[in-house]
Amino acid sequence: MPRQIFQLKMSLAGVRPLVWRRVLVPAGYTLDRLHRVVQHAMGWRDCHLHSFEIDAVQYGEPDPDGELALHDELDVRLDAVLGKGSRFSYTYDFSDWWEHDLVVEDALTVDADERYPVCRDGEQACPPEGIGGSSGYQALLVALGDGGDLADPRHAMLRDWAGSTFDPSRFDPRRTTTLLRRFC
Repeated sequence: MPRQIFQLKMSLAGVRPLVWRRVLVPAGYTLDRLHRVVQHAMGWRDCHLHSFEIDAVQYGEPDPDGELALHDELDVRLDAVLGKGSRFSYTYDFSDWWEHDLVVEDALTVDADERYPVCRDGEQACPPEGIGGSSGYQALLVALGDGGDLADPRHAMLRDWAGSTFDPSRFDPRRTTTLLRRFC
């Protein structure tokens, strides 16, 4: 049987404009590898805890203290729990609570001339780590945009904190594909 590739669309819930990515990943990847794909595709730095929820079952890194009831993501292949049309979620940073909606848009046959994973498309930059969740990110967008009051000290602090190079509309799928292939 030919190997399968899943076309996944991941969207960051609770932010406008929508931050999303479309990636191709081997269906034989474990959830641990998918975690790395989400991190690099979205632009996170993997500084916080995470979990997946698939059919009301939680997966992630096992908690040595037993406080979080998570199934080990290293033991679960995508093709064992997902198929075309599957919807599931990924949560990153349990304090800022970045929830991602994921859907398996298609199940394809491996293209022998292609290297995987691949980022096909997407829009908007990922919010900076530690911004304070979706409400903090919305405040940053106001501070950076036309609605930002240059005299408002909070807006000035947010602009300084994000840095002069942060552009919320910037996203490059080719650069993201390079990162995915290097680190996933």
